[in-house]
Amino acid sequence: MLYTEMVTAPAIIHGPKARLLDFGTAEHPVALQLGGSDPDELARATAIAAPWGYDEVNLNCGCPSDRVQSGCFGAVLMENAPLVADCVRAMIRESDVPVTVKCRIGVDDQNPAEILPRFIETVAGAGVTHFIVHARKAWLQGLSPKENREIPPLDYPLVVAMKRRFPELVICINGGIASLDVARGLLDQGLDGVMLGRAAYHEPGKVLIGADALWGDDHAPDAFSVVEAMKPYIAAHLEQGGRLHQITRHMLGLFAGRPGARGWRRVLSEGVSRPGAGIGLLDEAMAEVAALA
Repeated sequence: MLYTEMVTAPAIIHGPKARLLDFGTAEHPVALQLGGSDPDELARATAIAAPWGYDEVNLNCGCPSDRVQSGCFGAVLMENAPLVADCVRAMIRESDVPVTVKCRIGVDDQNPAEILPRFIETVAGAGVTHFIVHARKAWLQGLSPKENREIPPLDYPLVVAMKRRFPELVICINGGIASLDVARGLLDQGLDGVMLGRAAYHEPGKVLIGADALWGDDHAPDAFSVVEAMKPYIAAHLEQGGRLHQITRHMLGLFAGRPGARGWRRVLSEGVSRPGAGIGLLDEAMAEVAALA
């Protein structure tokens, strides 16, 4: 399942709705991740997004950036579970699809073993049955957003304990998971799902290709077939006036760790600036890898 970047509720209410909310049908199942702390604004944004047909609406209670803190949403909401409960209650009233919450295990000097179960219990009381827990604290002062993704220690056992404490809820885990082996190990401990962020983005060929095989699906596409499958999607994007680099820049890590990966990245990075650059550039880039396969 794909999650969007976080979009603030005011941006959806007042901003360019199509640009913020449009997605391709091939991206299903996809969840819209919202940021905000005003129940009325979040309810309005949820209602506005409903016609787009997202499969889930997610409230972000985990982002630690300064901008998010100044707007009193993101990870700072870990300090106000009753407000989060009010927010999701309002969102649920406007949504025909599940409303979920992504959170941290705590912030600053909070004791995660105390705060996390209290947070989950309070928010679940408002109707949320699905939580994605980033298994680190967020330090709202003193660490950058990047450092907050890397420095606070991971506590996977605490998240596993939340699943055992709340067996009726869907509890998924996020944070520092960089391989399918680690993901499967966490699932084997009873968790309902694993969310991958940076690893899936920077090394999709390593992390995503082969994931279906963990559940007995013998169909195992390779990175070359992924590129072929992307071509109709890219063609549609170009026909709508989009630019090639808007998609290919997110594909640079597809062959990471393989011979020819550097040539793949070079051709795509340099070639997109050529006049009339189109889908043929993908074939040129793939040739760099195929020559060394």
